[in-house]
Amino acid sequence: MEKYVIIVAGGEGTRMGGDLPKQFHDLNGRPMLWWSMSAFHDEDASTKIRLVLNRDRVGQWMSIYNSLPETDRIPHEVSYGGGTRTASVRNGLEGLPSGTNALVAVHDAARPLVSVEMISRGWEAAARHGGAVPAVAVTDSLRRIVEGGSVSVDRNDYVAVQTPQVFQLGRLRAAYDQNPDAVFSDDAAVYEAAGMSPALFEGSHLNMKVTRPGDFEIASLFLRKGVK
Repeated sequence: MEKYVIIVAGGEGTRMGGDLPKQFHDLNGRPMLWWSMSAFHDEDASTKIRLVLNRDRVGQWMSIYNSLPETDRIPHEVSYGGGTRTASVRNGLEGLPSGTNALVAVHDAARPLVSVEMISRGWEAAARHGGAVPAVAVTDSLRRIVEGGSVSVDRNDYVAVQTPQVFQLGRLRAAYDQNPDAVFSDDAAVYEAAGMSPALFEGSHLNMKVTRPGDFEIASLFLRKGVK
């Protein structure tokens, strides 16, 4: 079975400050997005990796990549990002085969703590169901905003969704083709809008999204301890 991963890394990460987008920032001696590449490569070295980058940042990325030790230079392709995440994923899908046995995972570069075990669960779930997304229980109390205030809701009715979201490649491509101009929050929403229902598989609360400077410190600690 052919396996592909699209790692979405086209954002500018302005909340981190500085000249580098957050996915290029150093995290324990490697650029943050390298950790996601490494996890997919470690899970199966035959998985084909495609990075979706801002066109204006490709040269910068290649400079960073070429400065890595040769043993850490993980083979990959590069596609150009679009104006939205939806457009970026659509660009990443271009040129990939649509064979029925091919699977594709879509992963956010801002989640560097994804584990080999979680990736394996995603491939297995997508092979069985056609599409699958990782989810974790909501631990905070939730309130729904209504006119004039808010109301309490039962958190047991909700889960938090993560990446990698994994699909049979032909199905995800068809889902994107059905809604060429729409903007969605994630690939599961694209898949659902095309009339298909993704399965859920076990995510991880450690699979955090690095968004603010303090998140780097947390991710760095977990990586130093070998916790994912």
